[in-house]
Amino acid sequence: MNLDYEQYMMVKEALHERANLLEIAPHLSAPLPIMLPVYKWWQLPYYWAGIKMYDLVAGSHCLKSSYILSKSKALELFPMLKKDKLVGAIVYYDGQHNDSRMNLAIALAAARHGAAIANYTEVVRLLKKTDPDTGKERVSGARCRDVITGREFDIHAKCVINATGPFTDSLRKMDDQKTAKICQPSAGVHIVIPGYYSPDNMGLLDPATSDGRVIFFLPWEKMTIAGTTDTPTDITAHPIPMEEDINFILSEVRNYLSPDVEVRRGDVLAAWSGIRPLVTDPNSKDTQSICRNHVVSVSSSGLVTIAGGKWTTYRSMAEETIDAAIKEHKLTAGPSRTMGLLLEGGKDWTPTLYIRLVQDYGLENEVAQHLAATYGGRAFEVAKMAQVTGKRWPIVGKRLVSEFPYIESEVIYAIKEYACTAIDVIARRTRLGFLNVQAADEALPRIVEIMAKQLDWSEQKKTEELEAAKQFLYQEMGYRARSEQLTKTSEITLAPQEVARYKKRFYKFDKESKGFITTLDVQQVLEKLSIQIDENALHEILNEVDLNKNGQVELDEFLQLMSAVQRGQISDSRLAILMKTVEEGLDLRGPVSVDRSGGGV
Repeated sequence: MNLDYEQYMMVKEALHERANLLEIAPHLSAPLPIMLPVYKWWQLPYYWAGIKMYDLVAGSHCLKSSYILSKSKALELFPMLKKDKLVGAIVYYDGQHNDSRMNLAIALAAARHGAAIANYTEVVRLLKKTDPDTGKERVSGARCRDVITGREFDIHAKCVINATGPFTDSLRKMDDQKTAKICQPSAGVHIVIPGYYSPDNMGLLDPATSDGRVIFFLPWEKMTIAGTTDTPTDITAHPIPMEEDINFILSEVRNYLSPDVEVRRGDVLAAWSGIRPLVTDPNSKDTQSICRNHVVSVSSSGLVTIAGGKWTTYRSMAEETIDAAIKEHKLTAGPSRTMGLLLEGGKDWTPTLYIRLVQDYGLENEVAQHLAATYGGRAFEVAKMAQVTGKRWPIVGKRLVSEFPYIESEVIYAIKEYACTAIDVIARRTRLGFLNVQAADEALPRIVEIMAKQLDWSEQKKTEELEAAKQFLYQEMGYRARSEQLTKTSEITLAPQEVARYKKRFYKFDKESKGFITTLDVQQVLEKLSIQIDENALHEILNEVDLNKNGQVELDEFLQLMSAVQRGQISDSRLAILMKTVEEGLDLRGPVSVDRSGGGV
């Protein structure tokens, strides 16, 4: 809107690269319609003009033309949208991709074209040697460390490129301690909530939140992803989502959804924080202003740095960086061949590939769709590894957890794709940890068991892997913030009649009025209704609510749980749902009448 030429060129480049991304990884990326709801009449032509400019800049790369919706049509497509004062909506198309798999596909494609790639490797220091022609020190390689074994080794090179995202300045300081910092890290928090919060194929964008940040609300992996925040942060390898950021996103989501839809804190299934490496241009006179795009710079010792940028333009960023390296170090190379170069899995993929997986291997439809969309043409290799279930259907493919389509053979295949840890599997090969931390936690023992067999882990190594993965879920994926909703909330905000109702429910299990219930108490009640639950599973259910971890749930702990459930801070509490279901079952049974029991003596 401000006729900014630099912004125009940046958008044009991004749209060009977006089209390429959809072409080279068709199994991992797809167009997604995104709705901008409009609540003021004057905003309708304003936003429409801006989005039409977006379509015009895209030109032949425009995915689909944007369009205006009436209020009724907007509510038809997005029924959970807030109706009050809604004027209409504008829909535009953007691309969505599986970022973790895309990252891996790029690395695997590079390896197949001759690149040597190393996982879990860090730079200890840069190697330098004196140029005989100029007498100046030049970067000539790096001293590296294998993070898993601790072994150090040298890599010698004609050129070293620093492409380390938020850690850009760490490498630049290794080259020259006096160099000024250019990276300004910003934390972005995302949350995952159940899929029923958004339609299957329509996203939502709020271009102007209460504090000016943009919030999106998108269908993702049959769930809903919402974000993002934008706050300055310190650089860390293990960013942690903060409770205030999670609540900010939830409050903004509430502004756009119908009052009928209760947005509950307890519905947050996972939350994580990522670090954006925003940069200032070291060659710019105004060193304070943040560069909107990426920056390529070359130090006096020949270290080439690429910093900033975004996912969509990764390929053009790489091309520009290599061009700078060729020029600085007088390397011989032909023109770039990456435009249109299919990534791993893209070659044999078709939209109907999953049908062949169902027909050839006897996989569940949902599992086959997941494998096709994740591995593309390589999905058949994963299917071949899948074990026979012994059931009538599916014939092969045992799931890691029942509600997600991830199967056990994916763990074995992940090891072929350089997975070294259990965290790699739940976070970087599958998306289970990002979709539901509790489900990931449940799958961990089996994942560790499979990896241990493949990698010949000792019992100690298995314990370490399990503990590290649990800690990852607890700290970095929002499990701590989720579990603390109960432990932090000691107050009980229930009305007297509600307290009486929940006490009555509690005493259906606490027959002796002890003031607490144990797994034995629950089992005895379940037996009356002919319900069977595994003892270990029952122990886990009670343990979620047992705040003082004494092996029993006291009345005040139960009332605290019900209070948190009512406030929406906790949802899907297994104990709360189980006790309510059992109470209703007992009430339905009631006393058996004499005539129904066959008379009497």
